[in-house]
Amino acid sequence: MTAPAHPGSPRRSRISRRTRALGGLAAALGLALTASATAPVGAAAAASAPTAGQGLREVMFVGNNWDGTADVIRSTGDLARVGRVNVIPDKDQRLTEIYLNPVKLAYFLGIRLGPGEGHDQFVDDMYSTPDGTAVVVSRPSFADVVSIDLATGRINWRFPVSGYRSDHMALSPDGTRVAVSASTSNTVHVLDVRTGAQLGSFRTGDKPHENLFTDGGRRIWNMSIGEVNTALDAPWLDWTKGDRRITVVDADTFAQTRVIDMRERLDAFGRSDLSDAIRPAAFTPDESKLYFQVSFFNGFVEYDVAGDRITRIKTLPKNSATSEDRTTWVNDSRHHGLSMSPAGDKLCVAGTMDDYATVVDRATLQEGPLVPASKPYWATVSGDGKSCIISESGADRVTAIDFATGLRTASVPVGDHPQRVRIGHVAADWTGPSGG
Repeated sequence: MTAPAHPGSPRRSRISRRTRALGGLAAALGLALTASATAPVGAAAAASAPTAGQGLREVMFVGNNWDGTADVIRSTGDLARVGRVNVIPDKDQRLTEIYLNPVKLAYFLGIRLGPGEGHDQFVDDMYSTPDGTAVVVSRPSFADVVSIDLATGRINWRFPVSGYRSDHMALSPDGTRVAVSASTSNTVHVLDVRTGAQLGSFRTGDKPHENLFTDGGRRIWNMSIGEVNTALDAPWLDWTKGDRRITVVDADTFAQTRVIDMRERLDAFGRSDLSDAIRPAAFTPDESKLYFQVSFFNGFVEYDVAGDRITRIKTLPKNSATSEDRTTWVNDSRHHGLSMSPAGDKLCVAGTMDDYATVVDRATLQEGPLVPASKPYWATVSGDGKSCIISESGADRVTAIDFATGLRTASVPVGDHPQRVRIGHVAADWTGPSGG
């Protein structure tokens, strides 16, 4: 099957070797200069709140990374926009702090020149609180996590992470805790979503990235991806990317329970050519299998959790219009975005640099139609479980793809450079904060 040519909508400009080198230099500073996280600033007092479902509406939050906004859209159907939240209401204050601190400024500019592709990264990940009153957001360029009141648009609390950049988060199944990667300090912080208080933290490999709660919220899995902002992307230079591994901890004590080095498992499977930097990942409903993407690869890997071994690897089509120069691929990605249908029978893959998304049958690993998409950066599941939802960061829209047919069913415009998309809740009559 031949991958589609790049769609007509203009692609974001590629990152240059020089730009990536600058970003890598700034990022490398993080290995030597890390700061301790402080307590949440302006933490609101914990108050009793209704549980999800009482006067609430299920929605999806779309993080517009370069805008500093989160669009709130319907979780099913036409994905129509419900409202928008400004997630950087304190922008002037944060920039003043950064400009007055040479080290913070170096990292701020490094993020802009490196992973930000020339833009500031104002929202990486976000989750709403169970009562639908607030949204918790990680803001990479500001190296923090904030809770924003959905009624007023004001900040409830702010937690500066250790180091100089915040990244992917995960929400516990009960909605009370959020785990956030502090990518330059090799740390994951676990916070109370209502107060912002740190409940604990744990160390990881280099550049912690994806986090997943498992076992009913009793375990946290973190995937570290190593250095992805340098131009040292040739396979023989893979050793320069750092210590990449899965770290599994007890979610209550934060004690390490398991470390998985996928380099050994990939080599045993005969794929020493593949990177062991694990990108987006998805468990089967029974958590017996883990599927994940790795840097530079157009496909994904199947890992048997109990057997501790790789069982299958699927290579997906390349787009003939995509450059084979690995230094032109954003943050070492080739494919970045993976989700699984609620039944566990289908996978949805965002072929980021190949400009398509596709639904894959999990039993046969046969891909369906290649749906053209402009730099799709994430994949999740609609509220009714019938569709895969992808963010098209190159076209500033979110698109639904039917799990049954593999075909596009809806698209909606959003803000500048959408990335993470998460299911959440707002008040049933909510249309946006009263302050804007």
